Amino acid sequence: MEKDAKIYVAGYKGLVGSAIKRKLEEKGYTNLIFSDIDDFDLQRQTETEAFFEKEKPEYVFLAAAKVGGIWANKTYPAEFIYSNLSIEVNVIHAAYKHGVKKFLFLGSSCIYPRLAPQPMKEAHLLDSPLEPTNEAYAIAKIAGLKMCRYYNEQYGTNFISVMPTNLFGPNDNYDLQTSHVLPALIRKFHEAKINNKPFVELWGTGSPKREFLYVDDLADAVVFLMEKYDYKDIGEIINIGCGEDISIKELAEMIKSIVGYEGELKWDTDKPDGTPRKLLDVSRLKELGWTPQHTLKQGILNTYKSFLKEQDRWKSR
Repeated sequence: MEKDAKIYVAGYKGLVGSAIKRKLEEKGYTNLIFSDIDDFDLQRQTETEAFFEKEKPEYVFLAAAKVGGIWANKTYPAEFIYSNLSIEVNVIHAAYKHGVKKFLFLGSSCIYPRLAPQPMKEAHLLDSPLEPTNEAYAIAKIAGLKMCRYYNEQYGTNFISVMPTNLFGPNDNYDLQTSHVLPALIRKFHEAKINNKPFVELWGTGSPKREFLYVDDLADAVVFLMEKYDYKDIGEIINIGCGEDISIKELAEMIKSIVGYEGELKWDTDKPDGTPRKLLDVSRLKELGWTPQHTLKQGILNTYKSFLKEQDRWKSR
């Protein structure tokens, strides 16, 4: 990508999009354009087409999506599949129609089967059933990456798809009804500390294992790929992660210590655990020359500092 190329970041107000925006600005890209659901509705084809016709971006990062944790995915599956499919179909087709030079689609590690071999290789896609609690979201993301592949094959586009592991960092979602596990734990322990609560109750058994990547590392990885590699180099998908996982119980203990909460942990084992383990095989990305710069603890420390600055937004939710 040329430093003065017109680059569009869809979803720039979210966790991932804001990190990509920071990384591009840090690297000296000067002609950035942004949009979010608040600016116009990416779920509306006419509005998306009008935006591409007006702005004519040369490069696109599709970070706009409807996301959430287990509760949100189980409660609103129709919203998750509709919103994500609509955004993907409209933006990918508009990118093709308006001659975008290169396009990056952000998927999710939940596209892999519930009981996929660990660590999960790109080849494990669709080789057995998905996790039921987030199937709607996973199907939408699979459709998006397949759409990129088929446009490449039929139209000769240069659309690449990346599959990041669980992400966290500044500008995360801390709403306890819709957030992912790591930001939810930060908020729960912080509020328990300031309210002197004797215990914090968490969902499940604590035994599932998850991999987490600091979002600024994800942003570094996707800009790295957009600068250096094309679809012909990457293929249908490429995983992005750190290659290490941790149990939810161990994660809770780490966050509890970082926040400084001294009460007890209680586990509601009647609540679902979700997929037993989700660890990505990131050997292909490492072979291309990329590795993350932050440890899990460093990332959580940075995230907690940002939460303290942002917490007024979440006090009433």
